[in-house]
Amino acid sequence: MKAILTVLGRDTVGILAKVSTECAAVQGNIIEVTQSVLQEMFAMIMLVDITNLTCSLPEFQQRLVEMGQREQLVIHVMHEDIFNSMHRI
Repeated sequence: MKAILTVLGRDTVGILAKVSTECAAVQGNIIEVTQSVLQEMFAMIMLVDITNLTCSLPEFQQRLVEMGQREQLVIHVMHEDIFNSMHRI
């Protein structure tokens, strides 16, 4: 199972490290990352293997939302099945 994780916010030092640390804390394995800085705005998309999470997907989502709030970032986690359904032609 995989999840798509998006992060948006003002660019600051350590965003990738903080999100990666949060994923690793619950055994989320980051498969791919793409990130961009557009002027002062940071945008990142991660593909995360959630097969071995040590918590439920809703708990993982909540952890990242709360971390995002602390860091003034918008973080969204979506199961790959929902993502694929939304983007199917």
